[in-house]
Amino acid sequence: MFAPYWAEFLSLAIVHLLAVIAPGPDFAVAVRQSVRYGRKAGIYTSLGIGAGISVHVLYTLIGVGALLHTTPWLMTAAKWLGAAYIFYLGIKFLRSKPSAGGEATTDAPSDAAQQIPRQAFVIGFMTNATNPKATLFFLAVFTTLVSAKTPLPVQMLYGLWMCMVNAAWFVLVSVALSTAAVRQRFMRASHWFERVMGVLLIGFALRLVFMA
Repeated sequence: MFAPYWAEFLSLAIVHLLAVIAPGPDFAVAVRQSVRYGRKAGIYTSLGIGAGISVHVLYTLIGVGALLHTTPWLMTAAKWLGAAYIFYLGIKFLRSKPSAGGEATTDAPSDAAQQIPRQAFVIGFMTNATNPKATLFFLAVFTTLVSAKTPLPVQMLYGLWMCMVNAAWFVLVSVALSTAAVRQRFMRASHWFERVMGVLLIGFALRLVFMA
């Protein structure tokens, strides 16, 4: 059943992979979680990012994506909501302060225990699921690269593949950045590192709001 769609799948997979590895809100959050809270939190955050893709896949397949595409005010509302969440994360990271022990703390109650595993997963999930850039990406992909004649089960397999690739990429990022040597270097000035991540997230949010 899948054989006739290999060319379409490869085109989709290549475009998606390039989009995944490009730095964005998902990357900033995965890096911060891994460096601040360690490998386990980073992996759960990465799994949440991968699961967040399923939201975009689902509304695209059931036709909500087409509705967003043809209803400008709905698309604008989705964009503002997504940008607001990313902006909130940026402010939270930006308020990071050094603790007495030299590690970073935030004004919000978010110690390592609270980040493992549920909160870490939710942060990753919400970062991706509310990202309007991902919404635009899926609208573009499923209207240009995927034929309207492609069966729904095949399109669902495409979506599953993208969820897995997203999760796998950010798990690799988390593992690489949560090694003892890397974390030790970052934690020496972790509050500054978190503030940089916060500035990047705020920049992403503003770009989402003001992009064409």
